[in-house]
Amino acid sequence: MSGSLWLKPPTTTPALPAVPRPRTPEPGPGAGAGTGPATGIADDPLDELAVRLDAFVAAAVHPDEIAALLESDGMTDDHIRLTYGRNDSFALAEDLYARVRRRHPDPPRKAPGAPGWAEGLGGCLLRGLVFALPGLAYVLAGPLLAGAHGRYGLPAGTVPLLAGAVTGWVWNQALSHRAYTWLGLGDRPAAARALLTGAPAGALAGTAVALAAARDGELPAAVFAAGQSLYLAAATVLLVLGRERALLVALLPLLGALPALRWDLPDPLRAALPAVSLAAACLIAARALRPGTARGAAGRGGPPLAASVPYGLFGLGSGVLVLHAGLGDSLATGTGAVIALTLSMGPAEWLLHRFRGGSLARLRTLTTARAFRRAVTGTLVLCLGGYLTALLALTLAATLLWPGTPWPDPDRLLALLLIGAVLWLGLLLQAFGAVLGAAAVCLLAAAAQTLEPAAGPLAAGGAAAVLAVLSHVLLVRPTAHRP
Repeated sequence: MSGSLWLKPPTTTPALPAVPRPRTPEPGPGAGAGTGPATGIADDPLDELAVRLDAFVAAAVHPDEIAALLESDGMTDDHIRLTYGRNDSFALAEDLYARVRRRHPDPPRKAPGAPGWAEGLGGCLLRGLVFALPGLAYVLAGPLLAGAHGRYGLPAGTVPLLAGAVTGWVWNQALSHRAYTWLGLGDRPAAARALLTGAPAGALAGTAVALAAARDGELPAAVFAAGQSLYLAAATVLLVLGRERALLVALLPLLGALPALRWDLPDPLRAALPAVSLAAACLIAARALRPGTARGAAGRGGPPLAASVPYGLFGLGSGVLVLHAGLGDSLATGTGAVIALTLSMGPAEWLLHRFRGGSLARLRTLTTARAFRRAVTGTLVLCLGGYLTALLALTLAATLLWPGTPWPDPDRLLALLLIGAVLWLGLLLQAFGAVLGAAAVCLLAAAAQTLEPAAGPLAAGGAAAVLAVLSHVLLVRPTAHRP
């Protein structure tokens, strides 16, 4: 599972319309004392202002939004009292809010080929399957990776594999954010150029870290980790560009691992199937990039690189938490947990879309901030509960279907569900732009679990609680859901 595959395009807030200054009417030829005050106040200046700001006021979810707009245009209290007969901007905003009927705009349609929130359940489940299938490569190559001895209580070859995987998660999470940012700006060629430059660099970084972490007898594992890094780079390209089905085709040779669950396969076949799948993914990714980089204006500055760093840190924290879920008392126990978490990313993504869609629907129909807060809180609880239910069902299914997997004890099952809650809430906050808070919480939980493995459930539970509070505080604000 790669955290690099879970970025959403950044949501941008449209610029606020400028508030037109009320114009002082010119006196007509026959103007006299009875035509109106010399101050130039119109017959009904408030109605005139309401008409001019109709679109903004209709979409406002609280009078304070309107007051902020008025103040940002420089309307002073003296000007408001003189022109509109109200004490200040807040009083004027309340009158405008009361005069204009609520009309929230529909969400914008997704441009062809651009990432967005409006995806169906089938597409999200397809992505979950695509995330899970690479795990079959470990089933095939497992007997070929055994080294002389293990370290830190782990099976031989585990350290270089983990080192390469974590490096890939961090790098590709940041790379995906940068590419999605370009897509959000409508510049697909720039996104393709970013992927063309960043994906090979990430593969080299993962390979270098895996080789540096390898010890005597672990060279086969380091070679496999290099292929793993190359696959993560190719998969990032294809998923960012919306080529899930092409990636699924490339992964089909790995289905040859299913017989290996019960019968032994020849070593050449065990090595050939992952190699064929890797080569297919790389070729398809290269083909997807080639036409995209040939167009577009060169030399454009683009989003700052530093903006993608928090997404890489989120990938690090969430990746380490998933790895801890996979390091069980036995390989089978850990395998079942990772399978369940990986497959659950499909339902997780769909529920993120449902939360977004439900919140926008309530933004268009509810007329008070209090009602909106209650509705969004209920939607958040339902979506998180739905994800944890799906994760529990997938855990039980993996336990039944994966050979040799024991039933998880209650403590391990609780820890797995808490890690799932951390991942889903972190992805939710990341999708709404609050990635720094999500990354910090995930990193702290991952560090606590690494330094003291026995504190794993406590660390994951604390992280889930903090993320739940952050999500509630942020997402009950109507302005957080602006399309």
